[in-house]
Amino acid sequence: MDMLDKRSEAIVSLFQTLDEVQEAIREALKRRTPHLNGEKYLTNNDVSKLLNLSTRTLQDWRDNGVISYIQISGKVLYRQSDVLKLLESHYQESWQEK
Repeated sequence: MDMLDKRSEAIVSLFQTLDEVQEAIREALKRRTPHLNGEKYLTNNDVSKLLNLSTRTLQDWRDNGVISYIQISGKVLYRQSDVLKLLESHYQESWQEK
């Protein structure tokens, strides 16, 4: 039976994998948006990336009442459920599905 030490290929590989998992967890925690009373709130950047829109377009949508939002001290937030409702309300079924 071979002795394993810190230079063994199996141990080195294990620690590399653990480092990768740890980094993946760190990245996931950075992107995590906390929930408040079961509702997830999204920032301008979140919604912009989600819908592939510029933040200027989002501002136009807010100004024209297209999208609901919350503004506190200059910080704009959107309820995730409101964004989903907006998408659903503009859903167009294809003629092939009818």
